[in-house]
Amino acid sequence: MIVRDPPSALTLFFVMQGSIVPKITGRIVGVALLTAIVLLVDQHVIALPRISIAAMGIFGVALSLFLGFRNNAAYDRWWEARKLWGAMIADLRNLGRHLSIFVKESEDRAEIVSLGVAFSHLHRGYLRDVNVSAEISGWIGETQSKALTAQANPADAALRTMADRIRALAESGAINGFGQMTISDTLSSLARSQAGCERIATTPLPFVYSLMVRRTTYLYCWLLPFALIEATSWFAPVFAAVVAYVFFGLQTVTNELELPFRNVQNGLPLDAMCRVIEISACEGLRQEAPPMRTLENYVLT
Repeated sequence: MIVRDPPSALTLFFVMQGSIVPKITGRIVGVALLTAIVLLVDQHVIALPRISIAAMGIFGVALSLFLGFRNNAAYDRWWEARKLWGAMIADLRNLGRHLSIFVKESEDRAEIVSLGVAFSHLHRGYLRDVNVSAEISGWIGETQSKALTAQANPADAALRTMADRIRALAESGAINGFGQMTISDTLSSLARSQAGCERIATTPLPFVYSLMVRRTTYLYCWLLPFALIEATSWFAPVFAAVVAYVFFGLQTVTNELELPFRNVQNGLPLDAMCRVIEISACEGLRQEAPPMRTLENYVLT
C-alpha cells in the first residue's frame, strides 16, 4: 500500500508510482492513433460517416455510471478486507488480555498467544499463496510449524489447536467456565474474520458484468473518433486519448482493488499488519518487540 502525502500540482502529472498509466499506455496510444488515422482518411481519402457528439455523450454517461458502480463495488471489497484485518488485530489483542485475566500460568498464555501470531501469518500466507514457515517457526517451533502448514487450511488448523489447548486448560481446572466461554467467543470472532477474507479472495466480481463493461469501454473508444473528426478536428487524437485514460483507467483501478490481498503497490499491507500483531504479542508477554515495518519508497507491504 502506498503511503505518501498528495503530490504538488507540479509533480502530479509525473508521479508514476501506484499509477495505472503504465498499464494502459498501449491502449491510450492505440485510441489516439486510431483517431489520427480516421481523421487523415476523412480529410484526404474519403469522407467517413459521422456520429452525433450528443449521442456519444449519452453513451459516455451510461458507460461512466457502469464503471463507477463497478469501481465502488471493488472499493467496498478493499475496504471490507481492511476492516476484517483490523478486527483480527483487535481480537488477537483481546485474546492476550483475556488470557492474562483467566489463565494463571505464563507458559500456557505464551503458547496460545504464539499460536495467535502464527494464525495471522498463516492466514496471510493462504491469502497471498506464500510460504510463511520462516515467520512462524520462531513462535511455535519447527515441528508444530510443519504440522500446521501441512493442513489444507493452515490458519484454521491453528485456530483448532488453540481451541484444543483452551479445552485442555478448562478440563484441568486452569480456566473457569466463564473464561472458557469468553476466550471461545474471541476465537469465533477470529474465525468469522478469516472466513470473510477467504470469501473476498475466492469470489471475484461477476465475470459477465466485468466482460460487459470491458466490451462497452472498447466499443465507446473505437466509435469516439467518428464523433470527434468534425467537432474537434486535429485536436481529436488528444481528446480521444484523455477519454481513453479516464475509462480504461477506471477499469484498471477496479481490477487492482477487486483483489485486495495481492502483494502489489495498491494492495493491503498484510506484512505490516502481521508485524503489528507480533508487537502486541511481545509486549503482552513482556518480551522485546520487533520494530514496526517502515516505508520503502513510500510502499508499505
